[in-house]
Amino acid sequence: MIKSFEGRSKPHNFLETRMICKLSSSLLFCAVAMGAGAVGAQSNDVANWPNKPVRIVVPYAAGGSSDTLGRAIGLHLQTAFKQPFVIDNRPGGGGTIGSSQVAKTPPDGYTLVVSGIGSHVIAPVEVKTLQPMTDFTHVAMLGGPATVLVVHPSMQVNTLKEFVALVQQQPDGLTWGSPGQGTHGELIGQLFAQRAKYKQTHIGYKGAAPAVADLAGGQIPAAFITYTSASSFIRSGKIKALAITSPKRSDDIPQVPTFAELGYPELTATTWFSLSGPPSMPPALVEKINAEVRRGMKSEPVRKLMAQEGIESQDWDAPTFTRYVQSEIDRWTPLVKSLGSTRKP
Repeated sequence: MIKSFEGRSKPHNFLETRMICKLSSSLLFCAVAMGAGAVGAQSNDVANWPNKPVRIVVPYAAGGSSDTLGRAIGLHLQTAFKQPFVIDNRPGGGGTIGSSQVAKTPPDGYTLVVSGIGSHVIAPVEVKTLQPMTDFTHVAMLGGPATVLVVHPSMQVNTLKEFVALVQQQPDGLTWGSPGQGTHGELIGQLFAQRAKYKQTHIGYKGAAPAVADLAGGQIPAAFITYTSASSFIRSGKIKALAITSPKRSDDIPQVPTFAELGYPELTATTWFSLSGPPSMPPALVEKINAEVRRGMKSEPVRKLMAQEGIESQDWDAPTFTRYVQSEIDRWTPLVKSLGSTRKP
């Protein structure tokens, strides 16, 4: 018993029932056909991707680790897919400004971002408008270097112990630089100052490149930056490395001890970078990009670059990498919050 169009309840006669069945069958067919058409169109879009240039936003200044990795994997993807992959540097806000712009783009794979621990784990603790797990589709791990504490030679210290003793004696403490407020380098520097108990004033740059340039030029006495950004300056003697956050000493600079062996095991970490896109990217497209990125990370040119820059990577599919992002959020968020009252821009 159902209500008729006039609102009366009555049983259907044979003709009514037949008409309703035909109408229902037609609606069901249309729904199925529309659904199949949408799936087919999406499949064709994925199969044909990319058929125009792809933009990769690097949310830091040119010359840093994120820029190095972004350009390396962009060149591989360009070669593999026969379409331009254009690097677009959008620095500021600890990587959140450029990242937020990507979060608002269509999920068609034509705008991606070099994400990472700074922009998608640390900075969002304070930048509440950026939600790293819901505002993005995490595609692939690129890898990253350790962070080093580097000083200008005029500081006249050769060990971490000498460094701490010197800055503890300075009335105003240490003025130091990092790639920016909310970056991994900034967090490591703040955490070390807290553990070593010295006063400090932080200067946040728009990327590692300008920070290390100012350090080499003597404008600041110390910095916490990625080894990738500091390596050439260390080799030339323009700056001096005192400690590194890697779990073991680097083969490239074996004379530089780890923070862990010097009594700071909580400073063992990698400043990793990755490739992400806007939310709701089709899983098949994510898988396609992930597979080619992983092939690129194993290619001879990229492997050579990674060895030169002290970069380590992981061969993960997208779901595994996404779980890793969440685990890093769980690890670092409480620490960032605990440092909140002592941090200065």
